Amino acid sequence: MAQTKYIFVTGGVTSSLGKGIIAASLAKLLQSRGYKTTIQKLDPYINVDPGTLNPYEHGECYVTDDGAETDLDLGHYERFLNVRTSQANNVTTGRIYQSVIEKERRGEFLGKTVQVVPHITNEIKERVQLLGNSGEYDIIITEIGGTVGDIESLPYIEAVRQLLWELGDNNAIVIHLTLVPYLSAAGELKTKPTQHSVKTLMESGIKADILVCRTEHEISNEIKDKLALFCNVKREAVIQSIDASTIYDVPLLMQEEGLDTVTLQKLALPNNVAPDLGRWNEFLARHKNPKDEVTIGLVGKYVELQDSYKSILESFIHAGAANEVKVNVKSVHSEYITAANYENKLKGLDAILVAPGFGERGIEGKVKAVEYARVNKIPFLGICLGMQMAVIEYSRDVLGLENANSTEMDENTLDPVISIMEEQKTITDKGGTMRLGAWDCELKDGSLVKEMYNGASQISERHRHRYEFNNAYLEQLENAGLMATGFNKETNLVEIVEAKDHPWFIGVQYHPEYKSTVANPHPLFVGFVKAALEHKKAQSNATLA
Repeated sequence: MAQTKYIFVTGGVTSSLGKGIIAASLAKLLQSRGYKTTIQKLDPYINVDPGTLNPYEHGECYVTDDGAETDLDLGHYERFLNVRTSQANNVTTGRIYQSVIEKERRGEFLGKTVQVVPHITNEIKERVQLLGNSGEYDIIITEIGGTVGDIESLPYIEAVRQLLWELGDNNAIVIHLTLVPYLSAAGELKTKPTQHSVKTLMESGIKADILVCRTEHEISNEIKDKLALFCNVKREAVIQSIDASTIYDVPLLMQEEGLDTVTLQKLALPNNVAPDLGRWNEFLARHKNPKDEVTIGLVGKYVELQDSYKSILESFIHAGAANEVKVNVKSVHSEYITAANYENKLKGLDAILVAPGFGERGIEGKVKAVEYARVNKIPFLGICLGMQMAVIEYSRDVLGLENANSTEMDENTLDPVISIMEEQKTITDKGGTMRLGAWDCELKDGSLVKEMYNGASQISERHRHRYEFNNAYLEQLENAGLMATGFNKETNLVEIVEAKDHPWFIGVQYHPEYKSTVANPHPLFVGFVKAALEHKKAQSNATLA
């Protein structure tokens, strides 16, 4: 295509309407028609990135191949599109201001007074067009975080207004996602909040081209006509987005509503190729028609907020569909697992996953969960901190090193089986100082993990951690049966451990969940779910016998 087209997705009335899902669904439909599409997220908070945010604040922190700590919506983008994102796909107000201030300090503004307009808005526009100018994409979808009218979002809205004017007709459009609430007392859907939201957008100089209306009830043609008239959009551009049983239904619902068709029309792009959603529909069919089910315990310390482990939960959906198995995830708060109750808390599970995290809260509960899985031969997967807990548990209970710990939890531990990297010891800032992004890992011949990766000798996986396996204990642990089966050759750091005398016990220092997509479920999760099903069947047969 001669010129990259831009789609801006804004939100109104309330937050958490699902702009990311709508953006990803539209991108999937456009991609399935042959358009090279990507999505970026503009976040209005002042943190430079979500890396230092508590998961309770913002859900999980998603990491890209290039080591960017980003918003969890980028996970949706990758899972839907099967296209890798990067630092360029997530921009925060903090990063924008940091960049502008650094330019001012270097004297790049030649003594001018630095202002929101034009300096901040110019920086935003530059970031928005970074992917478009790369020549790799036909269409860039940009999701604006927050809600129209928020004081934090104003510079982004102004930047969008300027870009719409600069790019010209048919080169950029705005999709406004809003809420049409149902009042049970009145027994009807109300359009007034949407009207006010669109009015607020217009006060900023932006006219919505397409209106996507989130709703719990079907929106009648009469209401669509009313919204079109009062919100100044074409009738065919009023799109219903009703609650769905799964987020993976949304692309099909948007196709039924004609979102992709009206988008192509507004962008003056050819609409002569029907969407190819064959593989997507196959995945949905397997997901919705499982032949069996398993219950997997997710042991973590942020389980009250589902978004804290979003990628893990979605990976279970992908792996479940691959195995034609429904995965029931039972959340177990590690802070409430004790030596007295751990058997009761964990009994009846077909597999146990000990989740990533930071800090010492809930750590001993994770150690007990590892012990329960190891002793009872229950399939176990430890991710990042979960892998480190496996090393600690094995060191304590098998090697007999009672004080074994991570220096993250106990700086003065006598047996630091997990310790900080030497180059990290002098760093005082927390943001962006971990081992981040894609790192290579060599897999040992004959290992279970190599079998899970279909015989691959080398893999590349994404990391987000500061503490590492202490190689001083490697020989002792291997002699005791905890084998290191994956290494990074450059650093000689242990990436994977597995228990020798266990049917399926794997701990990985990286985050496999970040790379699982609908098109390519992660092989570790696929193998883990399969192992859970085999364990369940074995237990059932043993009971019958």
